[in-house]
Amino acid sequence: DGNAAREALSRLRSSDASGAVLALDAVLDRSAVRIPSGAQPLVGHVRSSRPDVTGLVQALLARAVRVDDWTAAVDVVIADPTLVAVTTRGDRFTSMGWRIGAASDGATASALEDALSRAEDARSELTRCEQVVREASAAQLSARAAELDVQKRLDANDAAFTAAGEALARAQSERREQASEVEGLEVTRRELDERLTGQRGRVAELDRIMPSLEREEAAEAEAAKARGEARASMEAKAALLVGRRRDLEVRSAGLLERRQFLEERLADVERRLESDAEARSRVAGHRERIERILLATERLSTIVESHRQTIEARLADLHERRRRQSDEVRALAGRLDEMRRTRSTSERELEELREVSRRNEVDEAEVKLRLEGTVEMLRRDLDVEPSVAEAAELPELPEGVSAPARVRDLERELRLMGPINPLALQEFTELQERHTFLEAQLEDVRNTRRELTRVIAAIDNEIQQVFAAAYADVSTNFTQLFGLLFPGGNGRLVLTNPDDLLDTGIEVEAKPGGKNVKKLSLLSGGERSLTALAFLFAVFRSRPSPFYVMDEVEAALDDVNLHRFLGLIREFRQEAQLLIVSHQKRTMEAGDCLLGVSMQPGGSSKVVTEKTVAGS
Repeated sequence: DGNAAREALSRLRSSDASGAVLALDAVLDRSAVRIPSGAQPLVGHVRSSRPDVTGLVQALLARAVRVDDWTAAVDVVIADPTLVAVTTRGDRFTSMGWRIGAASDGATASALEDALSRAEDARSELTRCEQVVREASAAQLSARAAELDVQKRLDANDAAFTAAGEALARAQSERREQASEVEGLEVTRRELDERLTGQRGRVAELDRIMPSLEREEAAEAEAAKARGEARASMEAKAALLVGRRRDLEVRSAGLLERRQFLEERLADVERRLESDAEARSRVAGHRERIERILLATERLSTIVESHRQTIEARLADLHERRRRQSDEVRALAGRLDEMRRTRSTSERELEELREVSRRNEVDEAEVKLRLEGTVEMLRRDLDVEPSVAEAAELPELPEGVSAPARVRDLERELRLMGPINPLALQEFTELQERHTFLEAQLEDVRNTRRELTRVIAAIDNEIQQVFAAAYADVSTNFTQLFGLLFPGGNGRLVLTNPDDLLDTGIEVEAKPGGKNVKKLSLLSGGERSLTALAFLFAVFRSRPSPFYVMDEVEAALDDVNLHRFLGLIREFRQEAQLLIVSHQKRTMEAGDCLLGVSMQPGGSSKVVTEKTVAGS
């Protein structure tokens, strides 16, 4: 109704969501609709599976009628424009337009019923499939739990198949299955034969290895290495034999289970084929073949069991031999470690004794060397014999100072004094004269430095003044020329470090008319060229020159900017001579004289000169 529609719109607006609201009481007219002759209400052909939308369907289709022929539908719409006429072929006619539908009849009530029926069948099939899935899952769990549950499920399935009346077909199917099983048993038998052949070869290989193992036991010289390798080899072979044994056990268990399964299946087939003598006779032959196969399987199992017992006995023997060898290796390794520790201790003690002996020899050599040096020093410097020096009285020593300490102090003082230099006085005189000369030179350098400092300060002041004056003139002229070249624009020069004019830089700020940028990198190529020309001519105006040379400075300018550039040229040509290299026709027309260089056929260049009248 209208109130519910208003509340829905309010909710949509408050949550910023999008949606459509249909207020039936406010939009649709519930008054009685007059159905013309030859037409039927469309509501009677439509029904809803949900009772709560029946009123909605009736309200929406209240003015819709069904007409068999499209000509009659046109007449109905012309007679009452408020009606909507449709046909069984999909045609739709309203006061807003007429539309011819497709050739198909579209969705009808019967199609809907069929669809519902198919949906119901699909749901039934889905339920059945789910039930089958659940039964299969339960069957799988029961099969993993115990073999008895599997047998019961098989009996139940066989009973269900028997009740269906397809005994003969099922018997034939079972026969084919048994044939495939027999083939599988044949393949299994061949595999077992191959495995038995491999086991025999492995046993023969082990028999061949045994003498080599016995010879290795006898070789005590290489006990550690040979026994270690033999142990690793036997461990690998023992693991292989264990794996083979487990494989044979698994195969044997599988054959036993297969035999039980075949016996049960055979009994089942016999029970099912009692009513069919011909089938029973065929199955009898098949049974004999199966019994022969089972007999062969039993014999094969017996052979496998005997080989397994032999292999187990051999494996136990190998394990015992490996244990004995391991004990011997461990004993030898223990004795070897003990001998190594004893040897290491002996070598360490021997090395310590040798080190003590070497230190004693070095100390003795040092003492002899010092004694010989002392005797030589007494004879050379003091001219006395060692016996006389030993008999002389000891000099007095300061209190608290030992004789060796006093000797070391005196030796250090002698070393500091150095050897006696007989030319020391002459060298002192020369050094004094050199010092006086260097003092005079140093004073001269200091005076020169002070003079240079004053000159540098004066030059710096002059540079700052000249630079400040030039910067002021160029900045003023740049601002004027930029406004001339960029009408409505603003350009200026800014110092990066105004407090230090010697190390400052200059930044160019350009803001053409209509743009809010100042960096040159953000301008176009023509605008950057024109800005550079404004700065160049600002320098020309601040510091005039007799002539100026420019090489294709207007190459990136368009017609408007080229016209402004030529205006500057006309202004400056009154005060100086301008030489411009250009490819622009308008620049050539503005010149007083044109100079061209051309290449002659002979290979030499030729200068062509032509005087023009400016503006012609």
